[in-house]
Amino acid sequence: MAMQPWFEDAKLGIFIHWGVYAVDGVQESWSFYDDIVPYDRYMSQLDRFTASRYDPRDWAKLFARAGARYAVLTSRHHDGVALWDTAHGDLNVGRDLIAGYAEALREQGLKVGLYYSHSDWSHPDYASTRKPGRPPELEDNRYSEVAAEDEDLEAWERFLAYRDGQIRELTSRYKPDLMWFDGEWDRSEEQWRIPELAAMIRSEVPDVVFNARMLSEGDYATPEQGAPVLPPEGPWELCLTINDSWGHQRHDHNHKSVDQLIRYFTETIGGGGNLLLSVGPREDGTIPAEQAERLHGLGDWIARHAEAVYGTVRGLPPGHHYGPSTLSKDRRTLYLVLFDAPRAEINVRGLLSKVRGVSVLGSGTELDHRVTGGLHETPGILWIDPPAAPDLDPHATVLAVELEGELELYRGAGRF
Repeated sequence: MAMQPWFEDAKLGIFIHWGVYAVDGVQESWSFYDDIVPYDRYMSQLDRFTASRYDPRDWAKLFARAGARYAVLTSRHHDGVALWDTAHGDLNVGRDLIAGYAEALREQGLKVGLYYSHSDWSHPDYASTRKPGRPPELEDNRYSEVAAEDEDLEAWERFLAYRDGQIRELTSRYKPDLMWFDGEWDRSEEQWRIPELAAMIRSEVPDVVFNARMLSEGDYATPEQGAPVLPPEGPWELCLTINDSWGHQRHDHNHKSVDQLIRYFTETIGGGGNLLLSVGPREDGTIPAEQAERLHGLGDWIARHAEAVYGTVRGLPPGHHYGPSTLSKDRRTLYLVLFDAPRAEINVRGLLSKVRGVSVLGSGTELDHRVTGGLHETPGILWIDPPAAPDLDPHATVLAVELEGELELYRGAGRF
């Protein structure tokens, strides 16, 4: 399947971790799996999960204001609690919280993503088998696997039927543009029957995009939390929390600053990826003010520099410029990101293309530039005069370098 062009053009998505775990502010699913919270206490949150102030249109407006082009909602995490009134399985919130979300996103022109965990640590038939090749001496977790001698393949077939039923509901009702899978590590691709699952989904939504946790059927790489030093080849997405938690944990006030989020964002899109930034709504459906404020700040910066964000591709490889960069799709304009106020000239190395002009994005101020050095096939260094204080952005300044032709780079070692 060809990658859908909207995905690589999107640049920013919002990841929404919302579920019963927001009631007590415990870690989603893992808190009972790791015996931090007793299972019964974890599940008691279901009766206290109100969604009483949930307004998906407010969400969608906030996400659009942030500059996002898609969002991904946790329709069912590893705990097995579905956010819609599913006819399959016994765990759900008793009403449909997804339909309004999908409708509101589309009203704002955003693509609809749904997260779904392959694993379900609550389903009675889930812990009926184990991943092939798993050493028998490793301790079994009662929520996810059984000893080899206790495997029940009929139970596993019942689990797959339940999973397929839920996926059919999600795809037929909401027609998601993206399916974001998780929990793939618990079983093998053969056990999950990934090709059959992908075919079933595509029969309902032919142009759907899958993340890499659909294994051989995945369309793009999904690094998590840690920004890659060397960006993956092809399409990719960095999923990142605003604080240290995916879902709402009221004690977690370690929020990243707007400056930090802009750095994550520009470094990600400069490497050809998207940033999927997670928010954790409270159990009533409201997004904490600290997170909304950061989305506003990121969105304001993106709005001022939209030309360097949308309609661009990955920029210069490391070593050419001290900072991220993007490149227009026609490869004739290079956008350089400056995080700090430059104290001296900005330089770009290895640029074979001739420069027509350099300006500050936003103000339009033209900057003088010159090339020094160079020998034979090795180009000289492009030097750009630093912008004056009034032209500097409070978070990150962007310079637009217009080229006479398409970008050409020298990647050699010079003359020895």
